[in-house]
Amino acid sequence: SGLDLVALMVDGVHFAGHCCVVALGIGIDGTKHPLAVEEGSTENATLVRDLLVGLRERGLDMTRPVLAVIDGSKALASGVKEVFDHPVIHRCQLHKIRNVEDKLPADLAAAVAKKMRAAYHDPDTLSAEARLEALARDLHKSHPGAAASLREGLAETLTVARLGVPPTLARTLRSTNAVESMIEICRDHSTNVKRWRDGAMALRWCAAGMAEAAKQFRRVNGFMHLPALRAALDAHVAKTVTASEYDQKKEVAA
Repeated sequence: SGLDLVALMVDGVHFAGHCCVVALGIGIDGTKHPLAVEEGSTENATLVRDLLVGLRERGLDMTRPVLAVIDGSKALASGVKEVFDHPVIHRCQLHKIRNVEDKLPADLAAAVAKKMRAAYHDPDTLSAEARLEALARDLHKSHPGAAASLREGLAETLTVARLGVPPTLARTLRSTNAVESMIEICRDHSTNVKRWRDGAMALRWCAAGMAEAAKQFRRVNGFMHLPALRAALDAHVAKTVTASEYDQKKEVAA
């Protein structure tokens, strides 16, 4: 594969009792690519790993750093980390807001969501994280479940900001909306199917929907900033790997 993959989004779609995990890639030129689909009964780490291993076997370079934009699913994160050499995980901010809202009464949920959105739009990453931590502290006593949900994976919801991605491109990368839009087209494409016979049928219809979605794709907004994102990913991973190697050497010396 000649695709220079900068960002990857992975998500699942259900057809009757069948789960199809789909992957959407964003190349260095801003073009969106429907990469693969894998069918199973649930969205688990094995299914995600099989999807990504299939891409590797088809020639996709897994050695370069890539921004992996996912929801809060541990299965997705586990599969991505297992197959890619240097994935940089970003957790979808919209999923995080919805998860916190689900643990709050309606009147409070709207106010908390507004504060979270304001924090996520703070250009200062340290300030944004501090505002979200302060919000979690405010919620801890009255709504501990919401506070725990907010804190879980919090740092990974700020990855795009930490990489210095400009706002025009960040609008695409800070959520999984792009892959969810592709999934919605898959659902619309199969709307007249009344009886799902088996997993093979679900797989065919999902693949056909992805092909239909590709016809409607345009380059992502802010695509001219993708080379800078590539450089930021390389620098981030180089720093992380160097620090890890240093820690390992200290452990050996001890």
